[in-house]
Amino acid sequence: MTSLPQDDFQDLYDRITWGAVAIVVLIGLLLARAWYLQIVTGHAYRELADNNRVRVVGVPPQRGFIYDRRGRLLVDNTPGFTLYLVLEDAPTPLDPLLERLAPYLGMTDEDIRDRVTNRRSGGPYTPVLIKSHLTLKEVALIESHRLEFPGVKIEVEAQRNYPRGAWASHLLGYVSEVSAAQRETDEYTGFPPGMQVGQYGAELAYDAVLRGQPGEKGVEVDAVGHERRIVRQTRPVRGDDLYLTLDADVQRVAEDALEGKAGVVVALDPATGDVIASVSHPDFDPNVLSVGLTVPRWAALLADPGRPLNNRAIQGQYPPGSIFKIVVATAALERKAVTADSRTTCLGGMFFGNRRFRDWKAGGHGIVDLHRAIVESCDVYFYEVGNQIGVDAIAEFARAYGLGEPTGIRLPSEKKGLIPSTGWKLAARREPWYPGETLSVAIGQGYVNVTPLQMAMMIGTVAMGGERHRPRYVQSIHRRDGTVDDPEADASLNPMQVSAKTFALLRQALRGVVVEPGGTGGAARSAVTEIAGKTGTAQVVGIPQAGRRPGENPIEDHAWFVAFAPMASPRIAVAVLVEHGGHGGSAAAPIAKKVIEAYLGAAGEPTPAVVATRAAL
Repeated sequence: MTSLPQDDFQDLYDRITWGAVAIVVLIGLLLARAWYLQIVTGHAYRELADNNRVRVVGVPPQRGFIYDRRGRLLVDNTPGFTLYLVLEDAPTPLDPLLERLAPYLGMTDEDIRDRVTNRRSGGPYTPVLIKSHLTLKEVALIESHRLEFPGVKIEVEAQRNYPRGAWASHLLGYVSEVSAAQRETDEYTGFPPGMQVGQYGAELAYDAVLRGQPGEKGVEVDAVGHERRIVRQTRPVRGDDLYLTLDADVQRVAEDALEGKAGVVVALDPATGDVIASVSHPDFDPNVLSVGLTVPRWAALLADPGRPLNNRAIQGQYPPGSIFKIVVATAALERKAVTADSRTTCLGGMFFGNRRFRDWKAGGHGIVDLHRAIVESCDVYFYEVGNQIGVDAIAEFARAYGLGEPTGIRLPSEKKGLIPSTGWKLAARREPWYPGETLSVAIGQGYVNVTPLQMAMMIGTVAMGGERHRPRYVQSIHRRDGTVDDPEADASLNPMQVSAKTFALLRQALRGVVVEPGGTGGAARSAVTEIAGKTGTAQVVGIPQAGRRPGENPIEDHAWFVAFAPMASPRIAVAVLVEHGGHGGSAAAPIAKKVIEAYLGAAGEPTPAVVATRAAL
């Protein structure tokens, strides 16, 4: 056996040694890298792995409740089932899934496709709300066929509930899912799919108070997107509660009194501006709108000739008829154009130029002063007064009463009405004002338009001797931390600069409308309290055939009545409008009487109407 030379052996030894060192170094580097990946940055990679199987899902909060002024519940939440579709977990093409799912939901596949198209927002794996308020039968059917519906999930969520249905619907409003357009605004950024927000009425105006703060949860899902377990969660924060100025007893009386009629009832506390009752008919059930309507059903609702979504209290603009004589009388007294003793002879009409302006009473009222002209609503007296002072003086005092401008109530889309003047006509119509037009304005016709809420404010201003308040319907906000806020603590407005004598004359005449012989508002006379008021009958062109109720006169006038009570110390001011109701004294005055008696009775000994209402609640 031959041996290696010493030099060759040393060379081989060196090679083995360096090879071993290299292997040791390499193993050391691999171990160091493994330590770095697992210990130093392991949490980051674990998070990446989790993200592949854990989805972060937004959790809608519960909205705050809404109560009336006495703490009676008006709006709350109930647990309900909501169905979502995660498109990334659904098969493609999507149509077969939609066709299978639709019959279980009582929908068409076109309905579902519309919702997917219109509500798709957010990033990947963002659920699309398909239907809320599922019935137990619908839930059972879908869960029993769960494997047929990949991408479909059902959540138990708090859903808005209006236990009184259409009651005060225009004031309370309704909620629905955050729309795609709303998500593009800063206010609604980051809200989870399915979160309900205010879309109308108080629900919209005080949405930031009511809606609360959404939470989120990390949900482990399997390969087909089915949720397995919640791995982490941040709980949502419930919204704050609203206490309204509404009185549920009085609201129910007003609702019942206007049942079957198109029109408005608004009742205010003239000393504060608090809204005691607000009814607008036709109305709507917010429970139905909160579920979510299909595109065709929503279009049909908007096209309804009865305009149920229109809040007539603030959006209806009507000629005021003879209740506007209060404004004209104020202007005439303050301008010294008439006194309490100024008289005229009414023979049933008067000629102005070559045109005869008729009085509503064909035989005339005889000799009348200002008091009797208001009590009997003599048109001829106000034709003469209007012609004497001119339209601009009338407009000045109308604006002082707050007409021709929004009242400032915290509700969206309030209309301001129209108070004409010579300057307005020249700017709007590029025409001069004709003297004969002033006569029409003097009895609340012509270009004059007002809202019922404005009329309630006007009569309240007379009742309070010029004191004015912005209408408000929220009494307080009860926060989750136990604090209570008054969002509109100071609703007072600048008082009218009108003499106490003028208001005293007006109040006595308005009392006479109700209690004196020949008064047009005798139907409002009450054994419970002393009511003062004014009737109005506003001429209209006619009712379109599409919007006419069966048997309804196509040219019936609108019926108005405004009132306050008690005469000595006013606590309620009311405006009632019955569309196409005919005469204000017969159609509107009895409604105002019921509302006033309900409110004043509720503060002391309950009236029969209040007792019956409470028994029904």
